[in-house]
Amino acid sequence: METSYPVVIIGAGMAGLTCAHYLNQAGIACLVLEAADAVGGRIRTDLVDGFRLDRGFQILITAYPETRRLLDYPALQLGKFRSGAAIRYDNDFMEVADPRRDPEFIWESIKAPIGSLADKLRLVKLVKDIVGTDTTTQDFFREEGPSTLDYLKEQGLSDQMIDTFFRPFFGGIFLEDGLVTSSNFFRFVFRQFYDGEAALPATGMQAIPEQVAARLPTGSVRLNTRVRGIDGQMVYLDNGDAIRAEQVVLATDARSADHLLGQPTDRQFNTTTCTYFAADRSPHSQRLLLLNPAVDSAVHHVAVLSDVVPSYAPAGKALISVSTQVPGRPDQEVSEAAIRQVLRGWFGDEVLQWQYLKTYYVKDALVRYGAGSQPVELRVREGLYRCGDYTAYPSLNAAMLTGRQVAEMIVTG
Repeated sequence: METSYPVVIIGAGMAGLTCAHYLNQAGIACLVLEAADAVGGRIRTDLVDGFRLDRGFQILITAYPETRRLLDYPALQLGKFRSGAAIRYDNDFMEVADPRRDPEFIWESIKAPIGSLADKLRLVKLVKDIVGTDTTTQDFFREEGPSTLDYLKEQGLSDQMIDTFFRPFFGGIFLEDGLVTSSNFFRFVFRQFYDGEAALPATGMQAIPEQVAARLPTGSVRLNTRVRGIDGQMVYLDNGDAIRAEQVVLATDARSADHLLGQPTDRQFNTTTCTYFAADRSPHSQRLLLLNPAVDSAVHHVAVLSDVVPSYAPAGKALISVSTQVPGRPDQEVSEAAIRQVLRGWFGDEVLQWQYLKTYYVKDALVRYGAGSQPVELRVREGLYRCGDYTAYPSLNAAMLTGRQVAEMIVTG
């Protein structure tokens, strides 16, 4: 059985859905093929015993240019983290908040032992430099920059400041605590946190792709439809069907795109494990990310998601997200018992009563984006394009950006 479409998009993650949205706006019909049972790609949310579990700890940074351009924030009913973090230090938590948004915490932030006074003055200069730079242009990401760690050292920040704050906070974003990620991406993310807030939709992160998919014409997305291969302008499905397309867009994950292109996969990926627990009360109700600077610990950071968005948990319950990694062995999952052992030292024996919900091991969470990384050409050949965060830099913004750029390339011919 063979059918024909102007554009076929393979993958209904954020890159593919964004591409489809802008094509539809331009009056170009397209068909989106998705192997999974729902849209979203890596951005999925499961309902387990009344709790909303995102498949891995994820947040929406409200300042992202592409999400601001496309998403309806009020409809998502966003709950927001406080700006800052609670850092595990000397058997307690020290809270460091953005004085612009939490001015009552300015003195505590100044006194916090996460660096010397000289470090904090250098941090002010770093903020000024980054805020004065347009970090969203393609030229910015094509600049040759050092690793994040080397960049921070070049700014004169001490090892103590880096290890206590930058490594646990940005290491959690990069999914690697060596801070080998390109400083260009660090400066981009830093600017986004400066301009916006970390947020979660009321019904989970999957609400984001679902909102974009809902704007497409009925029948635009086919779920449970796996693509076996492509040959020229023909797209072959596992069920034996074939679809002819004037334009084909690969909007899958990096491994699947390489496979469909017949290219060897030599990419390196950063992994993460996220484990969820339910409790009768919140162990730390300040809506702050709880960071662990101890690099030899299995626990990287903790978030009480129900404090940020109460609808993530049933009434009277708390939902706790724990991001972990075996030190030196990111390919291994951390056991529930090991997590409880660490957190018992943080919160006491109540941790033993927490209900284990589920663990997500995300093997290919992010393509490693080291110093010197460059964007990938989106046009593979005549009639074939690719988009996704792996073609630019590892973020939701990049997935949506490249999806839009491919749509614009198709529209303009």
